[in-house]
Amino acid sequence: MHAPGPISPCNEIFYQPRLPARLDVVQTSKLLGFTDRDVAVLVKAKLLCPLGKPAPNAPKYFAAVEILSRANNTEWLGKATTAIAKHWRSNNLKKIAGTTTHVSPLQPIT
Repeated sequence: MHAPGPISPCNEIFYQPRLPARLDVVQTSKLLGFTDRDVAVLVKAKLLCPLGKPAPNAPKYFAAVEILSRANNTEWLGKATTAIAKHWRSNNLKKIAGTTTHVSPLQPIT
């Protein structure tokens, strides 16, 4: 058997005896099972609330007790998954609409 390799800084949070009280975006995303970019979507959808009232361009921190509570709540996870899917679907449709030309089915393609 191979000995486990070194723990990457991104995953070291899982090996600490106790979580820190405040979690940054990367730690929050890992505990919830989403990507870093999805955390901003969840904040915008009001499914996550950062601590304090950070400026839009300031780092966001989240209460570990709230994140763990949400990670164990299947109803919340379902809402969060739906919100993220809607967000990315909307973004993709906007990109498609902005880059394609609409051709009438009656017009011949030249």
